[in-house]
Amino acid sequence: MQRPFRPSLCSFVFVLGSIAFPHASAQEPTTGRAERVAAILPEIDKMYTDLAGKEHLPGLVYGVVLDGKLVHARALGLADVERKIPATSSTEFRIASMTKSFVAMAALKLRDEGKLRLDDPVANLLPELRRVQLPTLDSPALTVRQLMTMTTGLPEDNPWGDRQMALPNAKIEQLVGAGLSFSNAPGQTFEYSNLGYILLGKVVSKASGMRFQDYVTRQILRPLGMHNTRWEYTQAAPGKLALGYRWDRDHWEREPILPDGDGAAMGGLITTMDDFARYVAFHLDAWPARNEPERGPVKRASVREMQLPHAFAGLSTRATLSDMKTPNPNVSFYGYGLVWQRDSRSVVSAGHSGGLPGFGSQYRFAPDHGVGVFAFTNLRYGPVYGPTAKALAMLVERADLGPRPVPVSPILATRHTQVAQLVQSWDASQAGAIAAENLFLDRSREDWIAYAREKLEPIGRITSVGPIKAENGLRGSFPLVGERGRVDVKFTLTPEREPKVQEIELTPVKQ
Repeated sequence: MQRPFRPSLCSFVFVLGSIAFPHASAQEPTTGRAERVAAILPEIDKMYTDLAGKEHLPGLVYGVVLDGKLVHARALGLADVERKIPATSSTEFRIASMTKSFVAMAALKLRDEGKLRLDDPVANLLPELRRVQLPTLDSPALTVRQLMTMTTGLPEDNPWGDRQMALPNAKIEQLVGAGLSFSNAPGQTFEYSNLGYILLGKVVSKASGMRFQDYVTRQILRPLGMHNTRWEYTQAAPGKLALGYRWDRDHWEREPILPDGDGAAMGGLITTMDDFARYVAFHLDAWPARNEPERGPVKRASVREMQLPHAFAGLSTRATLSDMKTPNPNVSFYGYGLVWQRDSRSVVSAGHSGGLPGFGSQYRFAPDHGVGVFAFTNLRYGPVYGPTAKALAMLVERADLGPRPVPVSPILATRHTQVAQLVQSWDASQAGAIAAENLFLDRSREDWIAYAREKLEPIGRITSVGPIKAENGLRGSFPLVGERGRVDVKFTLTPEREPKVQEIELTPVKQ
């Protein structure tokens, strides 16, 4: 029985702006990004410090990853209350359900290697499922993809599932072989299932020919440089393991730590702040799609696929900006071991929370903005979830981090110059060279000339053509600047081998 430790000025602080991880963002950081982030960090530090005191967190570590670097990391409190061992950046925390994205990543890597197909029935790999009766006669076969997206029809099972991690394969096979209960038919709707990810771990084991823990360690963790990330808590270095606790009235009580088991795919991974920053940087580095050689243990396209929306999870109509006042509704989907979210300002983020007896964790990152935040605590279901999401929102909203500009494709750059000339002259030969067949069917050349004159005459003689801003590889906009104003030109190209101009919009801009 221990009295609470109160975070204070003796907390351990690390600012690691000079440590770059091997998978830094493909785009060079914009000047001043780090400085703008640094200006917000004191407020984030205060938020976490207040949280640690209010919620009786024994220990807490958190970090900010920006452009492939851990630019800020801080540790508060104790990893071991009884022995008064402080939490540090190298303390090993069990991250619970944040483990799920590693197992999903392993499944995608096996898919890429041709050893697994996501739409195959799981029963093809796990024979014990052949005896499971699905909830309705017209239920589709349970697939690997449904395990990954939590659309199996299995019920939400957090209280029960949290205790199944140490199960051996024989017990799991016995459990499944005896029959399962479903809340919905497979493929209908999202419902959080730890059992589904336990089965996904078994799928990875079967497809890889080794324990899923070994496959994840050899094929993902070690190539990323995550050398202090492990599955079995007894293998942690002396004094490095964060022990789990619960707050019982006025003191901390130790929570038993479950050993590694065949159910650990749902939440068994143990990692450090330094190691996990590498994983966040790897996710951020997957964007944007580009022609550079692959550098990671998993293809960039597959990492992006993890982060995309796959199964609708919820709509939050009362969500706000980080000021907790301004409305900012958002929609959430489950991807592959990650929650995808998009808000009313089109900010996309991804991540996952984790909670087990003795531990709470959360990470969120914004791919278009090149930034992520994560936090671990050794309190039973320690409530770092909302604050971590808020910390990311503060950085995105107030540090002017993006979104990342879309690269201008060569054809878009070529058409930029040609469209700028066309809308001023409507030269027949040029139009014939770059216009798609629909352009003069949708509006005659005479009508285009009249339309352009109406929009351009008020701004007088054109003095300059501004740079193009790409919306994607085949759509962009640019300004035409005149003596008395500006008109924005937006154009869209066709999907032909030689993309032509299929649409043009001219929009006067009020000065």
